[in-house]
Amino acid sequence: MEETISLKELLETLKKRLLLIVSITVIAAIISGVVSYIFLTPIYQASTQILVNQNQNKNEQSLYNTNEVQTNLQLINTYNAIITSKRILNIVSEELNLDMTYEQLKGKITVGSEKDSQLVNLSVQDPDAKLAAQIANKTAEVFKKEIANNMNVDNVNIWYKADVSENPSPIKPQPLLNVAIAIVVGLMAGVGIAFLLEYFNNTIKNEQDIEKILGLPILGVIATIDDQKIQESAARRAARKSTARGENFGA
Repeated sequence: MEETISLKELLETLKKRLLLIVSITVIAAIISGVVSYIFLTPIYQASTQILVNQNQNKNEQSLYNTNEVQTNLQLINTYNAIITSKRILNIVSEELNLDMTYEQLKGKITVGSEKDSQLVNLSVQDPDAKLAAQIANKTAEVFKKEIANNMNVDNVNIWYKADVSENPSPIKPQPLLNVAIAIVVGLMAGVGIAFLLEYFNNTIKNEQDIEKILGLPILGVIATIDDQKIQESAARRAARKSTARGENFGA
């Protein structure tokens, strides 16, 4: 016999397990908030931009030469790799007296550029906002110097230096976003657990369950009578009898 579940039964299940669903959602939100605000270390980001552009002769009529621009764009991929190379970062670490390995320093740095753009974005993430800015600026300076000394090119300029605002905001964690995600996940988990508990609940709750589980027809239903109502009904009958006796005695 194929079983079907009506919308009414689904709503009744949710209503029955509402306290469980709300509890799981609240607990998930609290845990996410505590972890985000207390246990996770705030991470700050500082960014600098490097312009890759060959210097032009003052006598040239045009500011840019198309071939040179294309060459610079092709060099950007090479420059991106050079920026995070061991040679560059070891110099940065030495000049800033950083107590970290090359792998640790490289993990803090992200280098990228937009399509068909001669600007290279260099971003550094660190728990210390000031140190992140120092690493970004020093990496750009060392890169520019080493490129000029070793490749004999002067097409690298620092377009924008990283700075630290008065009250920097961390880029992660984002507590409010984490709490919102936890609420959604907790709600989904609560609903899932509610339906799972209902699915594994084999107790017979009403006459419909008898038909579904045992396959027997229902001949009759014994209504549930509240004890308080029985006592109130008995009291009313006793009162009526007492009133009737008084009237008969008076007659």
